[in-house]
Amino acid sequence: MNQNHDKLVGLIWSIANKLRGPYRPPQYRRVMLPMTVLRRMDLVLAPNKDKVLAQYEKLQAQGHSEDAIHKILGKTATDDREQPLYNVSKYDFEKLLGDPNNIARNLVTYIEGFSPKAKDIFSKFGFDAEIEKLDNANRLFMVIQEFAKPEVDLHPDHVSNLQMGYVFEELVRKFNEQANEEAGDHFTPREVIRLMAHLMYTQDEDVYTPGIARTIYDPTCGTGGMLSVSEEYIREQNPQANLILYGQEYNAESYAICCSDLLIKDEPIDNIRFGDTLGDGKTEDGHPDKKFHYMMANPPFGVEWKTQQSIVQKEADALGFSGRFGAGTPRINDGALLFLQTMISKMRPSPEIGGDGSKIAIVFNGSPLFTGDAGSGESNIRRWIIENDWLDAIIALPDQMFYNTGIFTYIWIVSNRKRPERRGKVQLIDGTKHFLKMRKSLGNKRNELGDGEDGKPDHIGDITRLYAGFKHDDTSSVIIDGETKERICSKIFDNRDFGYLKITVERPLKLNFQANAERIARLAGENAFVKLAQSKKRKDSAAIAAEEEAGKALQAQIIAVLEGMPDTLVKNRADFIKTLNAAFKTAGIKLEAPIRKAILSALSERDETADTCTDAKGNPEPDTELRDTELVPLPKDIELPMLNVPEVEDDEPQPLTDGDLPDLVKSHVETYLAAEVHPHVPDAWVEHKKTKMGYEIPLNRHFYVYKPPRKLEKIEKDIEDITRDIMEMLKGITA
Repeated sequence: MNQNHDKLVGLIWSIANKLRGPYRPPQYRRVMLPMTVLRRMDLVLAPNKDKVLAQYEKLQAQGHSEDAIHKILGKTATDDREQPLYNVSKYDFEKLLGDPNNIARNLVTYIEGFSPKAKDIFSKFGFDAEIEKLDNANRLFMVIQEFAKPEVDLHPDHVSNLQMGYVFEELVRKFNEQANEEAGDHFTPREVIRLMAHLMYTQDEDVYTPGIARTIYDPTCGTGGMLSVSEEYIREQNPQANLILYGQEYNAESYAICCSDLLIKDEPIDNIRFGDTLGDGKTEDGHPDKKFHYMMANPPFGVEWKTQQSIVQKEADALGFSGRFGAGTPRINDGALLFLQTMISKMRPSPEIGGDGSKIAIVFNGSPLFTGDAGSGESNIRRWIIENDWLDAIIALPDQMFYNTGIFTYIWIVSNRKRPERRGKVQLIDGTKHFLKMRKSLGNKRNELGDGEDGKPDHIGDITRLYAGFKHDDTSSVIIDGETKERICSKIFDNRDFGYLKITVERPLKLNFQANAERIARLAGENAFVKLAQSKKRKDSAAIAAEEEAGKALQAQIIAVLEGMPDTLVKNRADFIKTLNAAFKTAGIKLEAPIRKAILSALSERDETADTCTDAKGNPEPDTELRDTELVPLPKDIELPMLNVPEVEDDEPQPLTDGDLPDLVKSHVETYLAAEVHPHVPDAWVEHKKTKMGYEIPLNRHFYVYKPPRKLEKIEKDIEDITRDIMEMLKGITA
């Protein structure tokens, strides 16, 4: 297939190059993608073209309605089709070439003659605008002539739908390279999708039951690659499966390609919705009330969701957990987690409550693993997923796997129908060493997953084996630095292992006070003191001047009182305040609270030997400069979920507070404080009201393998060799 694929892509690309002049290379796609679809449909409809025209004339003469004609012609055009695809114009590619003078007008007529769904596909391509441009540039006849050649045979009998998907994706990638655009916005490498399919359907026996009905959904379906590969994978093992594909795509061109593929395969395209899944004010979630058995996605990651923010936040505020975003929203510069929340909202009821449940596979970058502090949107989303026991596994992929980015990516498997042995657990798989170097890179894609064919290693099979085996410290043979090594690639963790408590450790505020010249001089830098000589008036210059003078006079009086106080070092704040109050009372000056605070700030210094400052209730006052936070693992015997989804569904999960902090957690924190903090700072305490619960998944840390540095003798020898080489080069220059 690879040879035929390369040949076909080369033929289409050679036609595209003939557009140079009126079109720049980044613009070729405007013509080549719809023309490729048009030619494929032309070949599909060719055998029954005359029969359709005769039937159409007959039905019109009999006065049938458009709906009736549509249904009858759908059956006439191709045998045994469920989705109508026909053309009632007299034209095909051969007839278009027979009238070169009117080829533009005839081509428009030809496209207008397609059945409604096919016509909508070309509308999404925006092809009408290109027809006139091609004709004016004397390129239209040439393009149709080239596509009509026998060697450009796009009939499904010769180019399968799967191979056609590859062709489209390769063309999109090449066109995007010309435009320096991100090809990854359109599709995912097929071997990554195959791995996702293996992981999704492994140990899911029901899907292989003959005649079983299952729904598959992709909220960012692009050109339909995930839906097509997933369908193919199931049908290879269960041809009788009744699979219904659903999706949504906001890019018109990708949407058109996806729909054309499904239409030619005789599958419903009404289930593929056009628009923004998150909602952008013009379009919205196209399947708001649907639930699906399987879901796959490669959403945009590292992409702002500012245009969807108002819609998303409105739904989150209004519906809470009854909607999609009750667990929270991520930071504005990466909306990938919003798509996972959308998919989770579409899970079918779990087996525990009588349903058949759902399984999700989604591709992320590293950000959703750990970005966001405890209590942040990202952390709360992770907490919601893990405490509900939906996170099944995360698989780390090699870098340089995608066309538009070289970063490491991760497949998350999420399910509400975990097998008994997987409940309460999360499996992490390190697949970063499972790859082959490609002979020729495609954009940023330099690595690929082998599938065991053509002598290649079976990386997909190895990773699937690790997932199915579900063993802690399970190993796999990988190539590292040219050597085959056995490396631990699977680890099993309890859900609680990813949770932690972020505690606030306070230390008492200890200050000494002294009214000496140096500290009194600091008062000039205190904002409240400076503002005394600043007028709040804006228009009356005389009033402004008078107010400023009065302020300066008050400043001078305050300085005078302070200079008259004894300059004794005082280590108790309450005692010093008594002396301060007495001095200003004698001077007849009433101090406002901000000025009093400024004076105390200027005249104080931190002093570990001083008495602890206390509040009005006699409690120690914390020193904000010494405040610290510690991350404490959850207690091993804690039960989850804990304070996650409240009984009132539209409430959001809240940070743990003093009132609802379980005794187990409090005692756990106090034990940690005594063991880890008090030996260093005995007077520290934890402010329990500020305790927050967080979740992160430090996958790379769990698979880190220490590599000892080289021996010093080896390093010294390398340095000597380099130094000698440099000296030899310098001799050549001076000579």
